[in-house]
Amino acid sequence: MNKSELKPAVVFEQFAKINEIPRPSKREERMIGYLRNWGESHHLATQVDDTGNVIIRKPATKGMEDRKTVILQSHMDMVCDKLVDVEFDFDKDAIKTYIDGEWLTAEGTTLGADDGIGCAIELAILASDDIEHGPIECVFTRDEETGLTGAEGMKAGFMTGDYLINLDSEDEGEIFVSCAGGRNTTAKFTFEREQPSPTLFFVRCQLKGLVGGHSGDDINKKRANAIKILGRFLYQETKRYEGIRLAQFHSGKLHNAIPRDGSFVIGIPSQYKENVRADWNVFASQVEDEFHVTDTQMVWHMESTEAEPVIAKDVAGNFIKALQAIDNGIYAICQDEALGGMVETSSNIASVHTAETEINILSSQRSNVMSNLDNMCATIVATFELAGAEAWSSDGYPAWKMRPDSKLTEIVRSTYEELFGKQPIVRGIHAGLECGLFSERYPNLDMVSFGPTLRFVHTPDERLHIPTVQMVWDHLLLVLKRIPKK
Repeated sequence: MNKSELKPAVVFEQFAKINEIPRPSKREERMIGYLRNWGESHHLATQVDDTGNVIIRKPATKGMEDRKTVILQSHMDMVCDKLVDVEFDFDKDAIKTYIDGEWLTAEGTTLGADDGIGCAIELAILASDDIEHGPIECVFTRDEETGLTGAEGMKAGFMTGDYLINLDSEDEGEIFVSCAGGRNTTAKFTFEREQPSPTLFFVRCQLKGLVGGHSGDDINKKRANAIKILGRFLYQETKRYEGIRLAQFHSGKLHNAIPRDGSFVIGIPSQYKENVRADWNVFASQVEDEFHVTDTQMVWHMESTEAEPVIAKDVAGNFIKALQAIDNGIYAICQDEALGGMVETSSNIASVHTAETEINILSSQRSNVMSNLDNMCATIVATFELAGAEAWSSDGYPAWKMRPDSKLTEIVRSTYEELFGKQPIVRGIHAGLECGLFSERYPNLDMVSFGPTLRFVHTPDERLHIPTVQMVWDHLLLVLKRIPKK
């Protein structure tokens, strides 16, 4: 298959154009301008709100004017991540894609299908003149990936539709009707650096090649977290050998991703340096065995490096203990049978970076039970406070609760079964969707979320399953036909 054969062509043509436009979270100005110009050049009512969200309205086709208004919604920003050895500027360069069997992926960077493919589907709907539909509002929000601030800043009344279809899901055949709320917890250790003893032998230890993934939707897949693994080794070695000193620790980039790589620098008393080397090799083998199903490409490296000032001993010790102690992964499973054993509450330690006089740590907590989200955040804060750090949680974003009487869910479910001869899975998602914020501003809005299959989102391995784009397109067109009268 070559790119000219991608179906539906109208969607992939729009996606290719979108991927020419730099659109990092919080720096979506070029994408906002592109959407505004696109809507106006197609003579469609186009509006940009004060936050930078864009809405393009398309009138109903002939004979469908009496139907309820449908909002199609996706976010315009993308997670920007790349392989460490790839030269790429997300503020200037176009995403380079290629076809790998049935998958579309990118050359060493995130693909941008989260949620560029949702935007492309919306633009394809707006561009088409052979589709039956009632009134449509296509909404493109900004800065979803780093805090949902586009949806947060949207004022009530910007959207006027009755039903909302969010196109930011990643598993074709699954209809999402609920999502988790989320908050970030930040911790900071402060210290003065000390000159190292001349008897210390310094090494840099690096781990890379982990799968990583989305810290919500992938948290139940038992993927390795680079911070937790490196923290385990430091805790083990500092318990075994007196006098090891920490100089640096760096891992993780994004609040909503499981960290895939990391490194630290330590000074080892000379008499223990061979012991630590041997322990590193044994530890690597043990961890590879633990994660032999999910993370098969781990790369471990230890090398000597120049001596440098070290972190104050008591602060480094408490920091290492906190890394060992911090809750990471699944905390609770949903008790609601309708949500099919979905993860209810979780935490992910996302980034750790040392500076001259600080260690800064970011973690993310999620739950679709807001009281348990508060509890999870308090647990993380307390862990760091016990270790002597400052710690605090953000306000975050709310959960989207399942609506038992949803008319839209029934339309989406029945049309899927009609098209494909099987029932879709109707469930919640353990990730933040903008639907949670919309449900606060628009309490009567009936919402669902679905989309084509994506894998390894938020990583350079991100890929889009090509055949599912046609399935979602066909399904969406039938849903638009079946929207009831006002």
